[in-house]
Amino acid sequence: MVRFDDVWFDYPRQAAEDARGVLQEVSFDIPDGGFRWLIGPSGAGKTSLLRLVYLAAAPRRGRVDVLGIDQASLSRRERALLRRRLGVVYQDFRLLGHLTAYDNVALPLRLARRRPAQIEADVAEILHWVGLGAKQLTRPAALSGGEQQRIAIARAVVSRPKLLVADEPTGNLDDEQAQRLMLLIAALNRLGTTVLIATHNGGLVARHPAPVMELANGRLVQHG
Repeated sequence: MVRFDDVWFDYPRQAAEDARGVLQEVSFDIPDGGFRWLIGPSGAGKTSLLRLVYLAAAPRRGRVDVLGIDQASLSRRERALLRRRLGVVYQDFRLLGHLTAYDNVALPLRLARRRPAQIEADVAEILHWVGLGAKQLTRPAALSGGEQQRIAIARAVVSRPKLLVADEPTGNLDDEQAQRLMLLIAALNRLGTTVLIATHNGGLVARHPAPVMELANGRLVQHG
């Protein structure tokens, strides 16, 4: 499902003033339907690794397979189509400010050309699950940080992606909200979605046991 083979990555000099986040000699496999935690201190390279997984960057050296496909072999169009099979939760949410909560969540379903009735049912269900059914017509600027994070998670999972990649998905949530959303992610995983979550929350990892991948100084020092 996801495979890194001797992957090296760094940012162009013009894009960064230092080498934080550089990846070196990273190799691992996540099988179809697997669940992995990605941990490590700030600057260890977690976000850089996730960017490679969701096809926002390419390695300087080595091979990255996503959904069993070598990303280096993809055309721009093929890359865009493959991204539609992924769900991504970003640290900065990346909600579209001119759209309501409902329309932000519905966006991946519309891009996939789902039937309007199916979109309405799926969006209503997921907004209810994340506790924001009453705010579906609210725009992101009028939502709290925790509410925006829940909308971002709802958008990432509404299409039941083959692969879910999440960067600190519970960072702005209280314990109750975090637990509720982890139950949703665990349910998706049981239905076959492969999950990779980067987090600093050791308590969350302890409550939801799964193999752990640990980065330190850009190198994978543990791959459970």
